[in-house]
Amino acid sequence: MDRLEIGIAGIVVALILIALRMQVGVVLGIVAFGGIAAITNMGAAWGILTAIPANFIAQWSLSAVPMFLLMGYIAAQAGLTNGLFASARIVLGRVPGGLASATVVASALFASASGSSVATAAAFSRIAVPEMLKSNYKSSLATGSVAAAGTLGSLIPPSILLILYGIFTDTSIGALFVAGVVPGVLSAVAYITMITIRSYLDPTLAPVNDTTHTREEKWAALRDIWPLPALILGVLGGIFTGIFSPTEAGAIGAGLAVLIALLRRSLTRKAVVRALIETAEGTASIFIIAIGATMFAVFMGLSSLPNALSGLMLEHVDSTIAIIVMIALLYVLLGMFVDSVSIMLLTIPIIQPILNGLGVDMVWFGIIAIKLLEIGMITPPVGLNVYVIRSALGSAVSLVDVFRGAAWFILTDLVTLTLLILFPIITLFLPGIMK
Repeated sequence: MDRLEIGIAGIVVALILIALRMQVGVVLGIVAFGGIAAITNMGAAWGILTAIPANFIAQWSLSAVPMFLLMGYIAAQAGLTNGLFASARIVLGRVPGGLASATVVASALFASASGSSVATAAAFSRIAVPEMLKSNYKSSLATGSVAAAGTLGSLIPPSILLILYGIFTDTSIGALFVAGVVPGVLSAVAYITMITIRSYLDPTLAPVNDTTHTREEKWAALRDIWPLPALILGVLGGIFTGIFSPTEAGAIGAGLAVLIALLRRSLTRKAVVRALIETAEGTASIFIIAIGATMFAVFMGLSSLPNALSGLMLEHVDSTIAIIVMIALLYVLLGMFVDSVSIMLLTIPIIQPILNGLGVDMVWFGIIAIKLLEIGMITPPVGLNVYVIRSALGSAVSLVDVFRGAAWFILTDLVTLTLLILFPIITLFLPGIMK
């Protein structure tokens, strides 16, 4: 077998093993080791295996990952996310579908702090869905809003996916963070608009809430949730103005979360210990996948497959939009079966040479890629957020209802994605100002 054939065989074997539910980081490492040994020799493969983990983890920019995770877990464990849904409900309660819209707002804030769409889906399955069902909302809308809104944490910074994308594509993490703000807000607004219009046209979907709240109650609700927006704005503001780098922002964000929790007297020893344990577990899980993906990237480079594929596609397709659409179809297909981090790190070594050949702005594509990964989180047959919600609620809702509700949000996401592709200025406006 020549190098190209070994590269193709490696991808096929990796996809088969992932389909068999093997841990993705382990699969990528094993396939890369075998492929490198086949192309070069066993000694070279062992040398790369022993060198890459240490060299990869030693990257200073990676320290942002555990720091942002710690920020999110401190915020959650110390109760800084408490009251998000209740406060959003008071503000939006009388709007058609107001509870579902409140879920979108609260989930977006929670997800941007925690950095985990799965954690957001699990939390709001227990917080928001029972309240909506109690108010006679259709289960499809109640569960669909939670499934979709949880994905916004991947796009609204600080985002672990954006950090990893920036590291693996050598793209400015600060620019990616700033670029994600407008598309993230646009996605949330699109969700709320869709919910409002559907609920207005079909009142049985979400009965009108007649509860009234005084201005004092609304101000009290806003005062209750100030820590989380303040934390996020503090981190993003520092990055945007250049006061500190994205890597430093992780530590500053974690420090701010601790400071706010201390001021609110909600930081207990138990909360700190739990946050540290969850940070260690989350960091280890991400790093295992990232190390495997780094080895896989070396294997792909040695096989020359990415360059060959890039040359072939550029020879027959000269439209950037056409290439983006092809990549979008690939991401949506993989998103039905594989988690977001794994998809991104598996595909970057293959598609980046193609994008570079077309002169694609990697900040712009990064936001599009994250948006595609969000869609994969709620796409059947294996939309991860959907199964998390089904598991959290048990027999209270059916899997079909959750997927049916998520379908409307997938359609909304496709509209948003189309706008981001056709009008790059939506994504690149703020990074341009930052420069």
